[in-house]
Amino acid sequence: MIITQTPLRISFAGGGTDLPAFFELHGGAVCSSAIDKFVYCIVKERFDDRIYINWSKKEIVDSVDQIEHDLVREAMRKVGVSKGVEISFLSDIPSEGSGLGSSSTVTVGVLHALYVYLGETPTAEQLAREACDIEIHRLGKPIGVQDQYIAALGGLRHFQFGPGKEIKTVPVNVSRGALEDLDNILMLFFTGKTRQADGILAKQKANLVAKADTLREMVRQADEVRQLLETGDVNALGPLLHRGWEAKRRMTDGATSNSELDEMYERAVKAGCLGGKIAGAGGGGFFLLCVPSDKRQAVRHALSNLREMPFHLERGGSRVILNMQRY
Repeated sequence: MIITQTPLRISFAGGGTDLPAFFELHGGAVCSSAIDKFVYCIVKERFDDRIYINWSKKEIVDSVDQIEHDLVREAMRKVGVSKGVEISFLSDIPSEGSGLGSSSTVTVGVLHALYVYLGETPTAEQLAREACDIEIHRLGKPIGVQDQYIAALGGLRHFQFGPGKEIKTVPVNVSRGALEDLDNILMLFFTGKTRQADGILAKQKANLVAKADTLREMVRQADEVRQLLETGDVNALGPLLHRGWEAKRRMTDGATSNSELDEMYERAVKAGCLGGKIAGAGGGGFFLLCVPSDKRQAVRHALSNLREMPFHLERGGSRVILNMQRY
């Protein structure tokens, strides 16, 4: 039995500039962090040759081609596991539509578990690269590449994408004090709504040419986030998150939000929130908010109809937490 633990993420700025159709021509940048909320993937050998997949559904099939869960199906094809295995998932959050990168976390986690099941030790970069290939090229999802890399590598990171196909990543050089301040100022609230991101992301992808100036602004915002964090100016993050959300609204002609979500956000701001955004593509999932310590209770009261998810930033990426091999 193999169990992997793979982190979810929050993205501070630059999301959308990691779409290959944009960054290969113009260059992109994202600043994001793994968080201590995880997807667990369990891979266990079976006595028979059948394949069991346990997710929000239970699948029992005889061949990889019959698997409905597209990420698992393509991961098995990529790694070369074809029969006699049971794969299960557990998650700290709703399985889809959270805005915290859960699909890519699943892909990285199952790839990792399947490789270790075969006795191999993949690198984090290999897991990220192959997860991108599965989601973007094999399955044609209209997504970027940031989620796969932060899930595999972990930490608080600045990514530079292109121009061209090159992806560079460096840890953000934050002092211990500033990192504690950042950990303490961030809050996540679940809106109670999950959504399929593909429709929003497809609209964003369709607007890449028309909204190129907005995307360049988002690249600059990612660089600004890195700079302010490295100088310890954590309070300035709130307004910058807000600017990033406004830019993303322009990218999707308003599809990232609606009047109900706007009303929730306004309540938080009136209670003392310095700024924030909907995590991920928008339309639902989690609010990421910057709230000073003396305003946290007021914000909790203002959003009492929403469920808070306490969290911390996470240093580690995808890891194996159980490796019980029988030979």
